Amino acid sequence: MTSAHLLRLLVFPGLLYAVPAAWVFLWIERKAVARMQRRIGPPFPQPFYDFMKLLGKESPPRPGLEGGLMRAWPVLAAASAAGAVALLPVLPGAGGFAGDLVLLLTLLELPSLFLVAAGFSSRSPFGQIGSAREAALGLATSAVFVTAVLGIGAAQHTFELEALVRAPASPLRWLAIAAIVLCLPAKLHVTPFSVANAEQELYAGALTEYAGPELALWELAHGLEWVALTGLVAALAAPPLATWAAPVWFVGISVAVVLSLSVLAAATARLTVEQAVRFYWRAAALLAVLAVSASWLLGAGS
Repeated sequence: MTSAHLLRLLVFPGLLYAVPAAWVFLWIERKAVARMQRRIGPPFPQPFYDFMKLLGKESPPRPGLEGGLMRAWPVLAAASAAGAVALLPVLPGAGGFAGDLVLLLTLLELPSLFLVAAGFSSRSPFGQIGSAREAALGLATSAVFVTAVLGIGAAQHTFELEALVRAPASPLRWLAIAAIVLCLPAKLHVTPFSVANAEQELYAGALTEYAGPELALWELAHGLEWVALTGLVAALAAPPLATWAAPVWFVGISVAVVLSLSVLAAATARLTVEQAVRFYWRAAALLAVLAVSASWLLGAGS
């Protein structure tokens, strides 16, 4: 492993950036929604305080296989999200390997799968209903998300992230990025697509049975998903820049996406499961397929 790989994994956009950024993004989302609703909102370190408070509490005793699985899911979810952040090609010349785009997509999809498994591993009916909703919405969004991301790679004839983000952007690529952005509210459980964790209906959804350090890890995994998914949009949307400017654009675009999603959450009401799935199978899927088809046709004609 080279020094460039270690830099990406441990420093930027790795753990030293990703973990604090996860708490900052969670705070921005909560603060922006509160201000739009004319509330004060949480203080800046509140997500970190919540994480530390949960670490100091005890988890419910769960003997046997059920307990082992419920303890494993949040660890795997946090590790997958952290790995996805570390793969993001922010610094020019940071290195990569052929097919790392496929690995990135896999790591981005795993936290949602682990969340579904966590709800079904518990004995709570609220957790199981939340997992069923997460699975239904996840199938719809993942189809659009994967199609759009792989479509960008196919249009550029590469699945290597470093080469992909350095390629010049086209209007059709922006269509695919728009489709990816449309998937983010559902993947991040943001209103109007927060049907899987609707507090007024399902308590905490798939996480109803979680408490203490296990819940803290779920909160950290959720924050890391914010960093990874907004970072993917930033990496694809930012122009090729010098080393010193690339991190500035990366963080700036990521924060702009967080603020945009927060405004959407504050300005909309929650959809039903049927409405959310219908939206992704129709409008978002059409946008992704249009971008992929047009890119493929132009590539075939060139």
